[in-house]
Amino acid sequence: MGAIVAIVGRPNVGKSTFFNRLIQRREAIVDAVSGVTRDRHYGKSDWNGKEFSLIDTGGYVIGSEDIFEQEIDKQVELAIDEADAIIFMVDVESGVTGMDEDVANLLRKVDKPVFLAVNKVDNAQREADAVEFYALGLGEYFTISSINGSGSGELLDALVEVLPETEEIEDELPRFAVVGRPNAGKSSFINALIGEDRYIVTDIAGTTRDSIDTKYNRFGFEFNLVDTAGIRRKAKVKEDLEFYSVMRSVRAIEHCDVCILMLDATRGFDGQVQNIFWLAQRNNKGIVILVNKWDKVDKETNSVRDYTKAIKKQLEPFVDVPVLFISVLNKQRIYKAIETAVEVYQNRSKRIPTRKLNDIMLPIIENRPPPSTKGKYVKIKFCTQLPTPYPQFAFFCNLPQYVRDPYKRFLENQIRENFDFTGVPITVFMRKK
Repeated sequence: MGAIVAIVGRPNVGKSTFFNRLIQRREAIVDAVSGVTRDRHYGKSDWNGKEFSLIDTGGYVIGSEDIFEQEIDKQVELAIDEADAIIFMVDVESGVTGMDEDVANLLRKVDKPVFLAVNKVDNAQREADAVEFYALGLGEYFTISSINGSGSGELLDALVEVLPETEEIEDELPRFAVVGRPNAGKSSFINALIGEDRYIVTDIAGTTRDSIDTKYNRFGFEFNLVDTAGIRRKAKVKEDLEFYSVMRSVRAIEHCDVCILMLDATRGFDGQVQNIFWLAQRNNKGIVILVNKWDKVDKETNSVRDYTKAIKKQLEPFVDVPVLFISVLNKQRIYKAIETAVEVYQNRSKRIPTRKLNDIMLPIIENRPPPSTKGKYVKIKFCTQLPTPYPQFAFFCNLPQYVRDPYKRFLENQIRENFDFTGVPITVFMRKK
């Protein structure tokens, strides 16, 4: 799995512009999924073939300057805790500010790689002005311009040099991560599964160093359960810090096969839960949504059907996701939740024989061929599932560039209707024969 790189710095130094630059470059290579930028502060990037996750800490703080003083310290501490490398961005126009000095003081104590990036350097005069940043005591700095991208190559070269080599955890067991915002009932859910069970095989202490893995064996099925709520770290960082739970989820989601996304029925499918959902979807993970504390909801005004409908409205266009209503407290349907996660896991690793796929899909395509564009007719001759860890399908045709998203979605829906891929994102590619 890729390393995590955090960008820190005070407001308006150009963190987001730089972040977007790095992400966009990658989005352009990987077919950009529509709606990808719903969570503006997390993305994947790669440089010289090394992939890493990028987190822009800036977007999480709203409020006046003085609120910001406390918040930025929290964020820097978080980045120090969770990231593998840190880019500290400052701005040559305003020179060294008191806030920059505060951040530098925190960063000097760290033994993680810190890269000082002096932004908005777009001429020789500013290049000379940048010298004053030596005063921060962080050693060498990189001069960049987020706007036009100059200098970012040198910074990235140095950055990927120090990122840890990604060792794949050689573990054949499927990994289920329980994610969601604080107080949704994640720990209680895991305790309910494990608590009075004699099925536990072993406890592996914090393999990803911030989540606890429990090997779990039940219904003759063995898997690792990753509890992101496991360890309470640093009391300084308040649990409610939105950024915190997202940061924690990033690692867990990237390392798992199926995300069990828990939400509190009384709070609903709010922005943060949606962010975690998009994160899982964008990483092509299996997803199961658990609505916990359903026993606390007024059934007069809320029916399971309406509630499910409301959630699925938010998930569009990826609505083929199981939604289960549970109560951890009353132990309602918690085993059903695990069985569903197991089914989703199996769907994610399912392989459709090419012949069977063509027998079913080609007649459907013949009945509803792609609409013609500018008098050009697209003929799809053949399709196959690609040999990837999650379901991706390639459709071979004469004019792949003329096939638009709605038709790809039509193909995806047809695949879903004929083969069970519930809970799993599917990617459809058009290829030239």
